[in-house]
Amino acid sequence: MEYRTLGRTGLRVSEVALGCEGLMKKNLEEVKAFMDYAYASGINFIDLYSPNPEARTNLGYALKETRQNWVLEAHLCAVWKNGQYLRTRKIKDVKEGFEDLLVRLQTDYIDVGMIHYVDAMKDFHEVFDGEIIEYMKGLKAAGKIHFIGMSSHNPLVAMEAVKTGLIDVLLFSINPCYDMLPASENVNDLWDDKKYEHPLHNIDPDRQALYELCLKENVAITVMKAFGGGDLLDASLSPFGVALTPSQCIHYCLTRPAVASVMSGAHTIEEIQQSVAYCSADEQMKDYAPVLANIPKHSFAGNCVYCGHCAPCVKGIDVASVNKFLDLCIAQNEVPETVREHYEALEHHASECIACGSCMRNCPFQVDIISKMKKAVEIFGK
Repeated sequence: MEYRTLGRTGLRVSEVALGCEGLMKKNLEEVKAFMDYAYASGINFIDLYSPNPEARTNLGYALKETRQNWVLEAHLCAVWKNGQYLRTRKIKDVKEGFEDLLVRLQTDYIDVGMIHYVDAMKDFHEVFDGEIIEYMKGLKAAGKIHFIGMSSHNPLVAMEAVKTGLIDVLLFSINPCYDMLPASENVNDLWDDKKYEHPLHNIDPDRQALYELCLKENVAITVMKAFGGGDLLDASLSPFGVALTPSQCIHYCLTRPAVASVMSGAHTIEEIQQSVAYCSADEQMKDYAPVLANIPKHSFAGNCVYCGHCAPCVKGIDVASVNKFLDLCIAQNEVPETVREHYEALEHHASECIACGSCMRNCPFQVDIISKMKKAVEIFGK
């Protein structure tokens, strides 16, 4: 298992992590076995969005002996009423829900306290201009949550949250299908087959801008819906009409700017095994480019997806990283100091490009890499 730094929190988290879906409808013994297997596999990070009291209680017992070794990303504003989950902005319910969370998890702190599910701009203002954010700030000051996060499916709303400077972690829905769709306040648009009926081209600019903004601000992205609810793993269900493997989906997410970890929605130990297999997969098994380059109707042509097919460069340039840093600067219309530092740290720079064209011949997406190397020299000076 490889570990990444969770943005400006400084926490080290496993690249492959767990969503909480696998905790549902399991008894304590089953949850304990499930979490023990995940822990033995190197997973140290879990997202708990569900307020289901039984799931919370079972997880608390399962992690009791190893709590200090786990990073918990747990959601506020998700409560349990009349036997079902509800999202709420009522501060009384939010407070009661959080205290219940601590008791059931048998802990006195949450590593990342998440503001649950903010997709609409009106909802964003209600949260960030009102009692919710003040309560979150108070919890952080008291040490009951160590960092503030938010979950969203809407890149425009997510960018507004990042711009406040108040959130350290963003839980966001990422996969190749969703990345092609424009922003929407209706989460159902992401898996509506009608949205994929007409040809789509390249990553939506708002989603790309969000990833680059998070990288600039050192706000970590954790990924939900990497498998599209399982649809991307089945050609008959995928909006693309072709299937990806779990390793290809995970690798796509981990090559997006600012992504630290992928919350695998495993329901069984076998599904954990399929996700953890990413850690031992070779580059060919992780490679998503052949699938994306041959999607019927839709196209990523001309757009760098940081797949690494441009390698090896005869001069040793990490072309994908140069492109990633270049895209960030172009999107922000400036050269952030952190990006300049990352570029400087590269062993070889764009100025060493001899325009031999081997990278362009290797690229499945017809990217004009030589022009991008020239542009990188203009921006970074070497």
